Amino acid sequence: MKNKVYVIGMGPGDAGLMCREADQILRDCDTIVGYTVYVNLLRDVYPDKEFLTTPMTQEAKRCEMVFEEAAKGKKVAMVCSGDAGVYGMSGLMLEIGADYPDTEVKVIPGITAALSGGAVLGAPLTHDFAVISLSDRLTPWEKIEKRLRLAAEADFSICLYNPASKGRPDYLKRACDILLSVLPADRICGTVENIGRDGEEAKLYTLEELRGAQVNMFTTVFIGNSMTKEIAGRMVTPRGYRICAN
Repeated sequence: MKNKVYVIGMGPGDAGLMCREADQILRDCDTIVGYTVYVNLLRDVYPDKEFLTTPMTQEAKRCEMVFEEAAKGKKVAMVCSGDAGVYGMSGLMLEIGADYPDTEVKVIPGITAALSGGAVLGAPLTHDFAVISLSDRLTPWEKIEKRLRLAAEADFSICLYNPASKGRPDYLKRACDILLSVLPADRICGTVENIGRDGEEAKLYTLEELRGAQVNMFTTVFIGNSMTKEIAGRMVTPRGYRICAN
């Protein structure tokens, strides 16, 4: 029998927004591994577990820890915020897992910020949409610029992850300037901060107003497409059902 390790999307942080399978595995496992900030959200929920963490930029080391603990006979889970396959650790776990042929990797899905944040705002992603990270730690900024411009030209609704950090305080403004070269200044946009956690806050903006919005790494940003509208304070992108019905 092979060892088995789990890569779990824990959702936005609220236990009620974690899928049932993920919760059951975490209750059954011996050790939970993850980025320090995300693991801290779970300590009170699973107080009897062993927790192992690494800071940001030590993702490969974190994955190796999972396989090493599993080799000791433990049931081990790697946790990621949102979904493990959306800017998460499932890809790296499967890559590194090739060096551990006696261990099977099972990926458990979770609710990514585009979906949980979209639900807070209303329905901004009802039609085709693009998800783009503004972090240039692993992706050159030139490629991010191209993706932003082409997504705007294709009239996608756009969801932006990692819009700012201490080292990137002006990246959302830079992204908005690129989008404004294609989109109108009054395009409906929204932000959600601390989705599913204490301090959750949603705001609506025009694209021009979004340039000056105060955001951080816990903020998810939404830019509407040409059909997006504000309805009773909610951000709504119609898919066209009412047109078809007529």
